[in-house]
Amino acid sequence: MKKTIYTLFCLAAVLFGSQRATADEGMWTLSNLPQAVYEKMLEEGYRLPYGQLYADSNAIVKAVVNFGGYCSGVVVSPDGLVFTNHHCGFEAIRSHSTVDHDYMLNGFVAKSFDEELPNENLFVSFLVSQRDYTAEVLAAGIRNLSPEKQSMLIDSLEAEEQKAAVAEDSTLRVELKPFYEGNKYYLTTYRDFNDVRLVFAIPKSMGKFGGETDNWMWPRQTCDFSVFRIYCDPKTGKPAAYSKDNVPYHPEVYARVSTEGYKEGDFSMTMGYPGSTERYLSSFGIQLMRDAVNAPRYQVRTVRQDAMIRHMRADEAVRIKYDTKYAQSANYWKNALGMNKCIDSIGIIGMKQDYERLISQFQDSTGYLKGQLDIQRLGQLYDAVKEKSRITTIFNETFRRTSEIVSRSMRYAGGMPLEGPAGKPKKQYVQFEDNSDAWDLQTERDILAALLKNYRSIVPAAYHPEFFKTIDSMSGTEDERYAAYVEALYNSLLMSSEPIFINNKKTAKAIANDLAVQMGQDLIVVRQLLSQGTDTILADIADQERLLCDAKIRMEMDMPHYSDANFTLRMSYGQVGGYLLNGKPSGYYTDPASLYRKMQLGVEATAGKDYNIEYYAEPVMHRLFSAKDFGQYNDPLTGTMNLCFLTNNDITGGNSGSPVFDGNNRLIGLAFDGNWDSLSGDIFFDNALARCICVDIRYVLFMMDKWGNAKRLIDEIKR
Repeated sequence: MKKTIYTLFCLAAVLFGSQRATADEGMWTLSNLPQAVYEKMLEEGYRLPYGQLYADSNAIVKAVVNFGGYCSGVVVSPDGLVFTNHHCGFEAIRSHSTVDHDYMLNGFVAKSFDEELPNENLFVSFLVSQRDYTAEVLAAGIRNLSPEKQSMLIDSLEAEEQKAAVAEDSTLRVELKPFYEGNKYYLTTYRDFNDVRLVFAIPKSMGKFGGETDNWMWPRQTCDFSVFRIYCDPKTGKPAAYSKDNVPYHPEVYARVSTEGYKEGDFSMTMGYPGSTERYLSSFGIQLMRDAVNAPRYQVRTVRQDAMIRHMRADEAVRIKYDTKYAQSANYWKNALGMNKCIDSIGIIGMKQDYERLISQFQDSTGYLKGQLDIQRLGQLYDAVKEKSRITTIFNETFRRTSEIVSRSMRYAGGMPLEGPAGKPKKQYVQFEDNSDAWDLQTERDILAALLKNYRSIVPAAYHPEFFKTIDSMSGTEDERYAAYVEALYNSLLMSSEPIFINNKKTAKAIANDLAVQMGQDLIVVRQLLSQGTDTILADIADQERLLCDAKIRMEMDMPHYSDANFTLRMSYGQVGGYLLNGKPSGYYTDPASLYRKMQLGVEATAGKDYNIEYYAEPVMHRLFSAKDFGQYNDPLTGTMNLCFLTNNDITGGNSGSPVFDGNNRLIGLAFDGNWDSLSGDIFFDNALARCICVDIRYVLFMMDKWGNAKRLIDEIKR
């Protein structure tokens, strides 16, 4: 028996070794970091006691923040200065921009505390503690509940813990989340700061240099950083809602910056909040992801983005309004394409199938989970939801948060809360916020018309909303009919920001004939049709995936395992270094000369030649980066200023803005992207290809110094 299991372990290492913990793979929780992992870190160049990671009062984890609920960041000064990526600060920068004061285009530098700009709904969170909560969840009987009731149970337990936390400290917030596909649960406590102000932003030409052309690509020269500051109550030093009287926060710990540089092979460590990975996912789940999620997502977003960009290029005011929307859409549009490419080129589905055969053999040898985990049945369950999953992706990509009128129509159809005096129906109303400054009418119309036409062409008629019959009844060519329908939608009562008294006879009649109201009702019918009969199947799939994860960990019980990312704080470690790119060494850093060469292509583009406008940069940038010597920002090894560099740290979306530390917990850069050659990283970590692209901290300081003349900020940052 032992020999059989040992043979399975060896086969697992050959067939699917990268799913096991290696020197560079792993998004590790710090509250229970395996000793074997810490010892490996020491072997690779980490130089400090474990307590300096997590447990001590001055542990570096205390300088790392969840930025806004979608990115990561790091505190770099005793006055609460925070570094994150430019693309993480994108919406905050955009929201302060106007045609007359375009901070997105021209950058922003606060010359004093008074000039730092507050941001509505922006927050940062510090990790306070984390503990294993599995026993409590299991004792509450979660395994005997439906998915809906499981969710209700988790919410209930979280609410109880939240109440207890607030009784101790009103600034605390707790989250109860599943780990290891629901085999474990951890309770994490945070402290949120809600007064976060914009301090510094470089022009978009540099913060997003290369645009979508260079997104996910190497080599990279993007100076992807922005600077914010945390403010707090002046009396208590604790979190507080925005007030002009708030003062800069003095953190427990802040990261010190190193300008000494690094060389290939040096230790590197990231800490941050990776959003979501699915590395325990079955071969069937990956196939569904490839065919029913990524492929249709890419197709629909192409249609949407093509319509959007035409208007953005024609009008600066439209560009400002849609910059963030376009960037968010395009990021995972390109990710979907790249992930599918990697799934096929690496052969991930076949590798997973081989590994699942090993798990079946392990079950046969040991009897573990016999009668519970059934891999063949799991495949049948996925087959049963494949087509509806594909159509659901198309539905969501077409109708969810893609146009203002569709969002309003679905909100109304879903049942908006009534305002006005209770018990007086005629005085009750619904009301939409006046957000007309956030969208452009003609842009919205053209996007929606293109999306509707596309939906109809790629979705079976059984899932066509009834309103397509209304479109057919209109006169003109096909395109004219779609345009006329969408124009009518935007004349809807729902586009008003005035109160809509729904029980008024005249209003009620208008509502009954309103095309946008009918659209929302029709879309809800289709959404219900898509979910009909799938809830039980999806619940069975989730349970079988949980058991598959359980079996994998049991089969490899002598090895440490990390849980999939779920936007809780994780640490990854590795080394600085390149990889083989198209059969040639990629290099591990980029320099100003490479940036300057690309800038020349941007100059050609503005002159009307056929070059890439995404390489455009202002004349001042040309002057700065045509220099031969960058003084104190030069790297002692390369003799020039390193701009971006590569590590093999394990990251994913949400890690944007994560600090990159050396072996002494000193900040050497910010993670901002992965590479095109390993975009399957959310489901499979490729040791040979997976790389983390980082902006060098010296590049950051150079731009703050030489472009921004931000001496007050430079002096605040400790080295």
